[in-house]
Amino acid sequence: VQLVESGGGLVQAGASLTISCTVFGGAFRTYTMGWFRQAPGKEREFVAATRQSVGSTYYRDSVKGRFTISRDNARDMVHLQMNTLNPEDTAVYYCAAGKPALGSIANPQVYYHWGQGTQVTVSS
Repeated sequence: VQLVESGGGLVQAGASLTISCTVFGGAFRTYTMGWFRQAPGKEREFVAATRQSVGSTYYRDSVKGRFTISRDNARDMVHLQMNTLNPEDTAVYYCAAGKPALGSIANPQVYYHWGQGTQVTVSS
């Protein structure tokens, strides 16, 4: 299984950006898809996830109301729409696939397929 992210870039504070992840290798519908991010000098942190069932989404508190995760089961893709970006959102964003229990959905260790990451930089 291969995950490929796209759509990162440099934006100004307050702007919007959508990043995407395409899953190659099949079985997309069986995976919970997550987005994580890692800023320089910091640990990788959970951003959002969507479980196999449509409509089940989860977010870290700091992005609730600003970010939206969605999955396209027909195209084996997951998207993260990010609105009202601020400099604290600057990080490398990683797409991940796994089958975590609900209580572990924010734990990066339970995801076993990862993309290479895409840089998102928000200038003030």
